[in-house]
Amino acid sequence: MKLQKNYLQTMASNDLTSARMDELREEFYKDDKNRLAQNVVSRSDPLETCMSRICIEETQHVFNNKVDEVKPVTSQKSSGRCWIFAVMNAMRIPFMKKLEIEDFEFSQSYLFFWDKIERSNYFLNTIASVYKRGETPDSRLVSFMLHDPINDGGQWDMVANLIEKHGVMPKKCYPETFSNESSRQMNNMLKSKMREFSYALYNATKNDATDEAIKAMINDQMKIIYRIVGICLGIPPKTFTWEYYDKSKKSHKIENISPLDFYQKHVQEHFNVSNKICLVTDPRPENPVGKTYTVDCLGNVIGGRLTVYNNQPIETLVDLASKSIQAGEPVWFGCDVSKYFARKVGLLTMDMYDYELVFGTKVNIGLNKAERLIYGDCAMNHAMLLTAVHVENDQPTKWRIENSWGESSCEKGYICMTNDWFKEFVFEIVVDKSHCSDEILDVFKQEPTVLPAWDPMGSLARS
Repeated sequence: MKLQKNYLQTMASNDLTSARMDELREEFYKDDKNRLAQNVVSRSDPLETCMSRICIEETQHVFNNKVDEVKPVTSQKSSGRCWIFAVMNAMRIPFMKKLEIEDFEFSQSYLFFWDKIERSNYFLNTIASVYKRGETPDSRLVSFMLHDPINDGGQWDMVANLIEKHGVMPKKCYPETFSNESSRQMNNMLKSKMREFSYALYNATKNDATDEAIKAMINDQMKIIYRIVGICLGIPPKTFTWEYYDKSKKSHKIENISPLDFYQKHVQEHFNVSNKICLVTDPRPENPVGKTYTVDCLGNVIGGRLTVYNNQPIETLVDLASKSIQAGEPVWFGCDVSKYFARKVGLLTMDMYDYELVFGTKVNIGLNKAERLIYGDCAMNHAMLLTAVHVENDQPTKWRIENSWGESSCEKGYICMTNDWFKEFVFEIVVDKSHCSDEILDVFKQEPTVLPAWDPMGSLARS
């Protein structure tokens, strides 16, 4: 505190004195454009005011390479399950085509249930191990973990863990509940219990409790977690029977099958998560491309796969995403959806908002992509599905996105994204191994560098 006080004393001449404030006021009103902008923005949304009509007119939802899109358009409602919805939307396309069905959803609620259970168990065991490292509740790591101990967001490897361990099932056999569609209150209860249990685990560790005693504590704590989640979401059946009509209106039945067997026997041949890989682009100088990275304390299933990032140039992600779509395969991807997004018309384009015209300064692009990560101005926060790409002169120019915010959002549930926007705000994609070179696949053989828990590459998709 002494150092801060001395520094501020040296900066006393930079105080906002009355004279300086008068100068700022005079400078503002000297420009008539500021007065006009103030009049307009005081009566309307600042973002809407900056929206470019020309951009809307010139960017159309037409593409020359498109996968077989299916119905219905899904909606995650008031929950952060986009990462689950995106993979379920990708998985159902080849599955529906094979079974010749017109309308289908996998149960997003099913994976959501198991993520809450698995992730709670992962968190409690992880924070106990962190205490064993010598960390204390006021350390940066524990403080970060306790700030948001459980939420709805996730990463690709996390959803792959759930599918490979618990399988999948049709939505009709395990439908939504209130807390699936609006998870805030359930999450608040779980967060409170996580912090309470973390306190108990810290005291036990401080008192030299044995590993077996710690495990017993966590087992008892998980009984309470399971009870809360089970009441809020309903407990999934161990086996189910699914009946459906195909396009010719012929009825079919799959009887008394477990979700894991359903995935392995009926889904996996069409969409095998073990054959998919996650590639990221992290342009920060300290994280070179051609290397793998993971994030400390990030995961959801004990004994499951690590969340591993294969860092590649953005041009590689663009190329592989385009190849996948042209092969008829949709692409799961993660991005920062908050930048240059016109939700009403479903557009993601760098020309969408003319901030400089209204405010006299550029916004969101004052820093480059690496600098935005370093200074906290950008991070992956939403996962969606690429279903089309428009290619001209062998180069992608725009992309079609299937979102999970319902048919009334965007362009009947879909978004058009320019390739320039892709390069600036997309951070990861998931493609089949078959589209990747041996050079890219060999990167996964490396021991990943462990990034700190608070690193922006550990951000979870939950918009």
